[in-house]
Amino acid sequence: MRGVLLLNGEPYLGDINTIDAVVYCCDGAYSWAKDKVKIDKNVGDFDSLSITPYPAPEEIYPTEKDLTDGEIAIDKMIASGINDIEIYGAFGKRSDHFLGNIHLLLRAKKGGARAKLISQTEIIFLAEEVAKLNGLKGKTVSVLPFGGELHIIGSKGLKFSYPKKLCYGECRGISNVVLQNEAFIELEKGSLALIIINRGSV
Repeated sequence: MRGVLLLNGEPYLGDINTIDAVVYCCDGAYSWAKDKVKIDKNVGDFDSLSITPYPAPEEIYPTEKDLTDGEIAIDKMIASGINDIEIYGAFGKRSDHFLGNIHLLLRAKKGGARAKLISQTEIIFLAEEVAKLNGLKGKTVSVLPFGGELHIIGSKGLKFSYPKKLCYGECRGISNVVLQNEAFIELEKGSLALIIINRGSV
């Protein structure tokens, strides 16, 4: 099942495909999303919103809580059977929120779902075993370790090869270029990579 999650970061200006998707909206994201897409669920503490969202939230959470609105929404989506999540509004504004939103990708993965952060210019997702980069010829791709050392077996269709191991604090995986329509990065089983794709040219 496919889901769309809207967060209160920089508003997403492009079109959002919600066909056959359940749309969850967190708190202040309602301000930029309410006239853009049909929202199925509003979630959060609503401390960033001065109006009552529609549809009315099933529960209003306390402002002081252990989970962010994004974490609550991810958990609810997974519990409802959603296993493919596109997240918009995760970029911009406060950098601590953006870094936290990146960790929503791992939370989704641990819950058995795939997730990706999408902005006008970038897509960020996690890859394990094989990161497929098909149809991205000419795009810039960056690979970073996430959750531990990154062990790379090999790659195909990219301008630069990778070292066999990338550790935290190393930036050697930044700014590679996809040269072929079919490209991939193969990771040692159990490794986890954070893949950032520049949707424009190099």
